[in-house]
Formats: sequence, C-alpha cells, structure tokens
Amino acid sequence: MTAIGRRLAAGAGVLIPLAVWALVGVFGFGTHGAVPTPWAVLHQMTVDGAGLYWSNATVTITYAAEGFLWGNLAAFAVAAVTLLAPRLAPAASQLAVLSYCMPLTAIGPIVLVVMGGRAPTVFLAAMAVFFTTLVGALLGVRSCDPAALDVVQAYGGNRWHRLVKVQLVSALPATINALKIAAPSAMLGAILGEYLGGVDSGLGVALTLAQQQFDVARTWALALVTGLLAFAGYGLFSVLGRVLTPWARTGGTS
Repeated sequence: MTAIGRRLAAGAGVLIPLAVWALVGVFGFGTHGAVPTPWAVLHQMTVDGAGLYWSNATVTITYAAEGFLWGNLAAFAVAAVTLLAPRLAPAASQLAVLSYCMPLTAIGPIVLVVMGGRAPTVFLAAMAVFFTTLVGALLGVRSCDPAALDVVQAYGGNRWHRLVKVQLVSALPATINALKIAAPSAMLGAILGEYLGGVDSGLGVALTLAQQQFDVARTWALALVTGLLAFAGYGLFSVLGRVLTPWARTGGTS
C-alpha cells in the first residue's frame, strides 16, 4: 500500500465511525437518548470545562503509568530468566497464559480488601500489560536468526555478545509491538480498578458518577477522553517503534 493509500485508510478509519455515530445519534436508533450526537458530546465537554476531564485524566494516567511500569518490569524479568535458562521458557509461557485467564474483575475486589486505596488501580493495570509484554518479548527472543548467532560465535563472541548484538536487537520490534497494545490495556486496567471504589478521583470514578446521574452526554464525553488517551498511548509507542526499529518497516534484519 502506498503512503497516500495508508493515509486514506487511516482517515477512513476515523471518519466512518464518526459518521455512524452521528447517524445513530440523529435518528435515535436503540434506546431513546442513549446515544447522543458527536456535537452534543462536544457541547457537554465545553460546558463542563477542561478542568473536569484534565483533573480526572491526570490521576488515571499517573496510576496507569505506574501499573504499566510494574507490569512491564515483571514481564521483562520473566523474559530475562528464560534467556538465562531456556528450559524455563515453557513455564514462562504457562505463567503468561495463567495471568491472562485470571479475570481482573474478580482479582480487583480481593486486592481492594487486602491493600485498599489505589492498589487495585495499579495492580489491575500491571496485570493487564503483563501477558501482552511477556508474550511479545518471548516471541521476539525466539525470532533471532540462528545464523547471526553462529557468526557472532565464530568471531569469538561470548554469550553476552550474542545477547546484546543479536537476541535483544531481534526482540526489539516484537517487544515494541507488544508495548503498543499494552499501553491502552494499562488504561483499561486502571479504570477497572477505579470502578471498584475506594478512590475519589479518576476517569473511572467520574464515569461511575455520570452513569449514576444518568448524564448520558457526560458519560460519552468521558468515554471519548478515555479512548483518546488510550489511542495516544498506542501512537506514542508506534512512533517509538519507527525510530528505534527502522529495519522492521523496510524488512531488513538490522
């Protein structure tokens, strides 16, 4: 696909959902008033002012970022263990699947009871990213070219040289792709943690209050802000991937 084609596809990916949203809002499909028009949502955001959204968004972003950090550190630690002890790779894969299968909505209340406060927000954000990052890192490590490892060894390279010059470089594209997905997942986990209660600020709290007050336009506005923040996280790591792994776009090997 050419650059123009990619831009057109990206534009269509934004305009088509907006058009569908506007049609549903105007013609009132489904429950009456449940889907406001895009301009009604923008009007609500103007009436509320930036302070409502910014103050809650900064809280959620802060704790989502903390969970993102801890979840990725745990994932990279497990991936590092598999590099040092390849026989543990099956166990690491099973651990990843186990973490993915554990329902966040069931774990969150337990964390809230045991630790309280913001702990569920951070913990669920970390849980949401652990599986994605670990799988991406493991796949990246396994994707290295055996011939490249042989070349490094033939020139006198030791295990450390093979790790730094081949394995980590080969793992970088898959790892960054995993981080692109993990960033929105951290936002989701953080908001789920806020839904559980025990906190007085954040997008999850604001969404709960708007729903309880049957404020449809504000609920949609908060959901829109949440989606934009998640998309921004995805976009940030997309740009980072283009900068750090240019060979991944051109099909080269580094």
